[in-house]
Amino acid sequence: MSRAGQSPSDGASPCAIVGSGLTALAAYATLRHGGLASGEIVVLGTHADPTEQWRRQAAAIRQTRMRSESDGHLAPADFPGLALRASWRRHSLRPLLETASRGYHPRVEDFLAQAAEVRERSGFDASFRLRRVARIRAVDGGFELDGEGPFRHVLLATGHPGLALPNELERDPRVVHAYEPHDYAAHVAVVGAGMAAATEWLNALAAGSEVVSVRRREPLRRPLNVPRPFFTRRGLAAFHRSATELRAATLRELSAPSYPPNARADAVLAAAAAEGRFRVAAELNGADQVIAATGFRRGYRSDALLAQLVEDHGLDVHDAWIVLAGDSTVPGLTDERRTLSIGGVAAQWAFPAADTIAGAKYAARRFLERVCRSR
Repeated sequence: MSRAGQSPSDGASPCAIVGSGLTALAAYATLRHGGLASGEIVVLGTHADPTEQWRRQAAAIRQTRMRSESDGHLAPADFPGLALRASWRRHSLRPLLETASRGYHPRVEDFLAQAAEVRERSGFDASFRLRRVARIRAVDGGFELDGEGPFRHVLLATGHPGLALPNELERDPRVVHAYEPHDYAAHVAVVGAGMAAATEWLNALAAGSEVVSVRRREPLRRPLNVPRPFFTRRGLAAFHRSATELRAATLRELSAPSYPPNARADAVLAAAAAEGRFRVAAELNGADQVIAATGFRRGYRSDALLAQLVEDHGLDVHDAWIVLAGDSTVPGLTDERRTLSIGGVAAQWAFPAADTIAGAKYAARRFLERVCRSR
């Protein structure tokens, strides 16, 4: 077995992607666009359709629009964006005019249709194997995945580690998570104050329910998951230069619930409040149904594969995060000839908005750079 920092031998297969969600598809498409053949890439995951989990969760909250903008798509090249595609398809300039003012948010159906095109065009299915990976070992040839390999370059894209449910709600028979299929009772309490919660307030009101928003502080209103500067080179450079605890504090601050400004939705909520059908409370009441819009479990410890990786290799961690280099690679297990990279939500130490489409592409493009550098 090799130690951290040792270079692998030349006998390893080129690339493996562990995961089968949107980040895995973005990474695969990026590698193919960068010149790798499908036979040089293995994708190991638990869902043959990389949109399956995201699609199911979006359907559960009746989501119709993306929070992202025109470039929030999975194709490796940013152009053409979803706004231009929508303009072509609908013979309308409106999507382009909206994106010029940052007011365009793609329809979910358009996003999924383009994802299906990326899947087919890239040949994702040819490289996919239905398999759950439980352990990663650094060996002389790179990395073994449950004894298979070695692979010289590995990208971990395991996604969110599961739905979060507050302890006090676990045994409450009224509770359903927002990202699980559900209808709406006559009296609904929605716990949470982020994007899913805001969507569920409107869904329940549209279904004729009386709604209580259970929250202990007012949610932030911002267009994107994190402020726009964190998507820029300058903003990222400043984030990467920050001291360890300051970086962690920034990530904790950015994890606070938020949802975009929306004058039309605000008017609906105000009208419902005037009618006595919507109110805010700090604690649960006697609602018929409790919808937990509480998102996902957080931190590497909630992901069995990542927790095992940290334990086996003594990786540097801080609080809930694995400490990564600015290019999303794992220091100590990455050198000039081999790469262990993390994409998706677990890569926030490198890219604060790692759980967005932009974050998926950030990790994918830097992974490609390292793969090409070693060829």
